[in-house]
Amino acid sequence: MPVDVTIPEMGESVSEVILLRWIKAEGEFVERDEPLCELETDKANVDLPAPVAGILHPTREVDELLGVGDTIATIDESAEAAADPSSSAAPPAAVETAAPAADAPEQEAATPTEAPVAKAEPPRAEPPTAPSPLDDMSPAVRRLVVENDIDTSQIQGTGRGGRLIKQDVLALLKEMERDAQQEGGPVEEAKPEPAPPAPPAASVPVTPTPEVAEPVPAAASTEAPPAAPAPADPAAFPPEGGIRRVPMSRIRRRIAQRLVQAQRTAAMLSTFNEVDLREIMSLRARHKERFQEKHGVSLGLMSFFSRAAVLALLDYPEVNASVDEGDIVYHDYVNLGIAVSAERGLLVPILRRAELMSMAQTEKEIKRLAAAARDNKLRLDELSGGTFTITNGGVFGSLLSTPILTPPQSGILGMHAIKERPVVVAGEVEVRPMMYLALSYDHRLVDGEKSVRFLVRMKELLEDPARLMLEI
Repeated sequence: MPVDVTIPEMGESVSEVILLRWIKAEGEFVERDEPLCELETDKANVDLPAPVAGILHPTREVDELLGVGDTIATIDESAEAAADPSSSAAPPAAVETAAPAADAPEQEAATPTEAPVAKAEPPRAEPPTAPSPLDDMSPAVRRLVVENDIDTSQIQGTGRGGRLIKQDVLALLKEMERDAQQEGGPVEEAKPEPAPPAPPAASVPVTPTPEVAEPVPAAASTEAPPAAPAPADPAAFPPEGGIRRVPMSRIRRRIAQRLVQAQRTAAMLSTFNEVDLREIMSLRARHKERFQEKHGVSLGLMSFFSRAAVLALLDYPEVNASVDEGDIVYHDYVNLGIAVSAERGLLVPILRRAELMSMAQTEKEIKRLAAAARDNKLRLDELSGGTFTITNGGVFGSLLSTPILTPPQSGILGMHAIKERPVVVAGEVEVRPMMYLALSYDHRLVDGEKSVRFLVRMKELLEDPARLMLEI
């Protein structure tokens, strides 16, 4: 009996997905939990596993927008038992009959079973090579290309792997339409312009007196400027520079929605401080090799900042809370989001229960999540449930910024570039490695005093690593 393959619940706030590609083909036998297709959500790309074993029959096309619960294929479970005998028994039979047919085609030509086999295989190998440009397109895209006689080599595909999607073709059609209108406008205006000089030449002798006969050249000269069409000069130069229209990816649209949502729903404010990193950098330089040998991971600065943030959040739980309608939700744990810049956009994987992690565990998990984000292998549960976020614009050279909250969180810490600056220490001017810290917070539940104290607490922990390790 056929079993429906449906789009499952995919976690927090994910209601729609796009079918990127089928991993398995029509009529192919699939095992239980084997990936059937790849889906794109607004957070990550995920593979959809087969719920049962059997023969796959897809019912939806690539690039379709699907909702949770939509059926995208059926799997025929009854074919599982039949698939094994046929796959084990049929091929030998085909080989046995095909071999004599090759050795003695004249003697075996009368058998009805071998003729179709010999004719069925050549067409199966040849068709894929001929229509290959269209085969990679969804039916909707293929129809647009064929109906409009479009040369697909003119289009830069924006789908996965450079694949053409419907928006690419529609964008080209709009551009062709605009070009046609722009070319048609000047041509129609250019014809009437030369025409007016002829009638005036005929009308001039009729209206003027003999004394005004001399102005005829003048009339020609006054009408000469209109006759030399001014639009000809703009036509020689492009009216504007080239533009490109690229459809926003789902993840980019989602990022935009979340950022606008944060601006509209939260009373967002930022406060700043600076931290002297001399002690931490000295500690790291002394122990990074032994740390690497002991734990198999390098010792970076992010683990220090993560640990300091966790301790400060435990002291100031408002910054780790969120607003849910009329309630304030306090979290007795810290799910720390670490912003990662990936090819698809900004992703924020989550360090779950960061308050329970050691420095080594924090480093390992941050590096694992960052690598998974860049390789597009994050699970959906690794992108949801954060209670506080850290973003580091310093890796790109940022000196100062005001990061935007990740709803429904009430706080986000911005790290920045480390720069050597002169500072006054015990009455003396010294050059120290300094970093500006920024805390953006939701003023609806975090008072200004608490936000400042939060950053001061982080500053104390980072400037005195002993307090960070002893949690005092």
